[in-house]
Amino acid sequence: MRTPEQVLGRHSTGCEGTQGVFPACNFTCSPCYHSADANKVRVDGGHTVAQVTAQMAELRRQRGPRAHAQLIGGEVSLLSPDDHAAALLAMRGAGREPMSMTHGDFDATYLDALVCGPDGKVRLPRVSFAAHFDVTMRGRNGMPRPHTEADLHEHRRAFATMFADLRRRKGVRSYLAHNMTVTPDNLDQVPEVAREVARMGYQMMSFQPAASVGDDRRWSPGMNSVSIDDVWERIETGLGQRIAWQALQFGHPSCNRTAIGLLVGPRWVPLLDPASAKDLRVRDAEIAWLGAVSFRGTPIGWQAIKLARIAVDHPALVPLSLGWSVRFVRRAGGLGRLVRALIRRELRPMTFVVHNFMDAAVVAPAWAATRAGTLSADPEVRLAQDRLAGCFYGMAHPETGEVVPACVQHSVLDPEQNRQLKVLLPLPTLRARPDPRSTTSTAQESDAHHHTVPRRPHDDPRRLLPERRG
Repeated sequence: MRTPEQVLGRHSTGCEGTQGVFPACNFTCSPCYHSADANKVRVDGGHTVAQVTAQMAELRRQRGPRAHAQLIGGEVSLLSPDDHAAALLAMRGAGREPMSMTHGDFDATYLDALVCGPDGKVRLPRVSFAAHFDVTMRGRNGMPRPHTEADLHEHRRAFATMFADLRRRKGVRSYLAHNMTVTPDNLDQVPEVAREVARMGYQMMSFQPAASVGDDRRWSPGMNSVSIDDVWERIETGLGQRIAWQALQFGHPSCNRTAIGLLVGPRWVPLLDPASAKDLRVRDAEIAWLGAVSFRGTPIGWQAIKLARIAVDHPALVPLSLGWSVRFVRRAGGLGRLVRALIRRELRPMTFVVHNFMDAAVVAPAWAATRAGTLSADPEVRLAQDRLAGCFYGMAHPETGEVVPACVQHSVLDPEQNRQLKVLLPLPTLRARPDPRSTTSTAQESDAHHHTVPRRPHDDPRRLLPERRG
């Protein structure tokens, strides 16, 4: 994958995620990527923070001081606001820019308690969330069983509005991504989702063709038959324009497709046009000269000093950058249009992504062959090995010193790990109280008194199980 457009290993070590920190979720989606035992594990803040801290330290040790990392595993809002904040702060302490992965079914009270400490002061001046909305999901308050993607638009808009209100009230900045699983049933609704969500205030739209991973009971035949090309074609249909992605590649091209640009009013404008030889020269120069430089988490004054030093070492960077600026303004429709969009608050970064995960049935043999140091003779498994070798998304195991691809984590490691976690972190139980009207014997009363039963949904520190809602 050593191509001119490749970012991995030249400008980024890749994205990172947590594993085994809170596998439970309070939705019942079909399909579901969680293993069958995920919801048999107690959400425990102490365990989460300790594991996140250890995993981020291992990632920093192996992959350097800066990266983007996802707080992921189950539903993040099942953590208490204080535990959630502690995990994010631990990630920042390791130089990671964290993003919380959620189904988006929480309110402003939870969000305020997350960003502000018990003293009411802001402890998280910046937050990033990736909210998942699609018709495969079951259990959302106000929309427990959507029938079309349009049914979810008000919930998508409300989620983005909640963060805009947070910025006005608390000064807390946010970066919001919108995630959507795509199956044959909602593939043709992708254009409408792309068109509508582009107006709602998100900075990224991420689509994932369904991959057969997780609980087999929640999968139907054919759910995993959508291709990365199928999804991209419909994104372009929804926006009514070409969405150019070929200028940059993040890892293996069968896994990821990414287009970075700005929304100028309703029109999306790419930062780099792959059809422009001049833009590609700028890309090559910036990867060569700026590839090892991290600006994330750096004060603006230090950023200016870094850029000045690079410009002194590479004077050609200045005219190249100016030329790119002129071309970008022309692509956007001119300086006047850019200024008007800025005044009307219609100028916003927008990245389009398709993450094409692999089915567990091919990941397992590919990982086994890779661990054995062999190359499979099966073309499909061999391709999976190549994709794993070029993976952009890794998860750390401090106990072994390994960083494994996310597809391996979810397809191969999660099931056994969750079986172990349900022993380490069993769900809480309540002792059953004997009925005072009962005429059972003393021995029977004693047996009843000491018998344990599962906690009722409203006793559970998570939230109402969706099958019990309403």
